[in-house]
Amino acid sequence: MAQLTAADGHTFDAYEAGDGDKAIVVVQEIFGVNSHIRSVTDRAAEAGYRAIAPAFFDRVESGVELGYEGDDFGTGIGFAGKLNWDDTMADVAAAIAHVRAQGATSVGITGFCWGGTTTWLTAAKGDVQAAVGYYGGGIHSMIDEKPSVPTMLHFGELDAHIPMDNVNEVIAAHPDVTVHTYNANHGFHCDQRADYDDASAKQAWARTLEFFAQHL
Repeated sequence: MAQLTAADGHTFDAYEAGDGDKAIVVVQEIFGVNSHIRSVTDRAAEAGYRAIAPAFFDRVESGVELGYEGDDFGTGIGFAGKLNWDDTMADVAAAIAHVRAQGATSVGITGFCWGGTTTWLTAAKGDVQAAVGYYGGGIHSMIDEKPSVPTMLHFGELDAHIPMDNVNEVIAAHPDVTVHTYNANHGFHCDQRADYDDASAKQAWARTLEFFAQHL
């Protein structure tokens, strides 16, 4: 774990793995930097990247690590609801500054669920070279934000939280954004969730790595 400091002086933890001159910021779901997010970070490192997963919920409570059953969903929604986007973007910027200070010359960002929305906003406002978002539920509400870097999005066609009508509107509004849909539900990439879909997850991850290899 590394400790980062945002521009407003807030200090927070981040899980990091790997090294090299290309980096990927991994943005959590609403469940904190749990074992799934750490495993994604490890997989990015295994693919040759310096990878880092900031603990965004440290602004509310340190050490948040939730699962996917029982009250975890409601608890995660509660934590996410106490954040604001200005603070979140400050924490993203701190993570980017950290990997650049370690030698990264190009940085990408990927995120899941809440992290997918964070990825979308970073593609429009942050200092990254490429962005890949997974099932970001808030992207449609930020449809007027325009990514300034190559951006890829993944959505599940069976996602009860993100109607395909919303996805299609995002596609129509942003023809330069690469969008893939899968015969899967929300959270299909997470092998700890009931809605995990192995084929879709593997295809999406392969596309993600290919996209970063092209643009970082």
